[in-house]
Amino acid sequence: MSGELEKLRIEAYETEDYQDDPPPIVFNAYINPKEITLGYEIEYDEKQGAGTTNSRMEFSKAKPGDLALTFFIDGTGANGTKIDVQAKIKELQLVTGYNGVIHRSNYLKVAWGTMQVKRCILKSLSIAYKMFKPNGEPLRALVTANFTDNSDDETRIALSRDKSPDLTHVRTVKASDTLTRMCYEIYGDSKYYIDIARINQISNFRKLETGKQLVFPPLAK
Repeated sequence: MSGELEKLRIEAYETEDYQDDPPPIVFNAYINPKEITLGYEIEYDEKQGAGTTNSRMEFSKAKPGDLALTFFIDGTGANGTKIDVQAKIKELQLVTGYNGVIHRSNYLKVAWGTMQVKRCILKSLSIAYKMFKPNGEPLRALVTANFTDNSDDETRIALSRDKSPDLTHVRTVKASDTLTRMCYEIYGDSKYYIDIARINQISNFRKLETGKQLVFPPLAK
C-alpha cells in the first residue's frame, strides 16, 4: 500500500545463492528498530624498515561488515497489534537460527525501508524480556541481533569489482566460458591461456568442463 510504513523484514534461505524454490520463510517486525549500527573493519599488515620509527600500513583485506539491530516485540497491544511475544520470538529464532535440513544456520536477507538489502548470517541474538503478566508470560521483549556479511563467490566478486591481475583468482566455469576470454578478463590479455591450461591440468582448452573451478594465479608479464 502506498505510504504504508515499511517494516523490518528478515528472509531465510537454505541455498547460498539465495535462489530458494519455494520462496523463503520470513520474519516481519511489527515495531521497527530503534537503532541500526553498521560496522566495517579493514585489516593491514605492518611494513617497517630497519632503523625507522614508523611503519607503513599495507592493505591486507576488508573483513565482512557487521549489522546490529535493536528492536522491541510488544505484546501489550499498544501499537495496535496484539501478538504473542513468545510465539514471535520462536518465529525469529526459526528464521535466523540453525536449520537441520542444511546442517547450519540459514542464509539471511535483512531489509528495512531504503536500507540496502543485506545478505548475511546471524552472528548473535540477545533477548531481554521487559514486562510480564501475573502468570509470568512475557508482554514485551527487547531483541538485539548481530549479523555479518555473507555473499556467494560470484556476488562477492561482482560487488568488489576485484579483477587485479596481481591477485590469485578462482573462477567456476560456466557453459559460455572460454579459457581465452577468461584470461582476457583477468589479465587483460588472452595469450596466457596456455599457462592457465598447464596450471589447471587442462588437456583440451577448447572444451572446458562446466562447473569446474579454475585457478588464475599472478603471472609475470
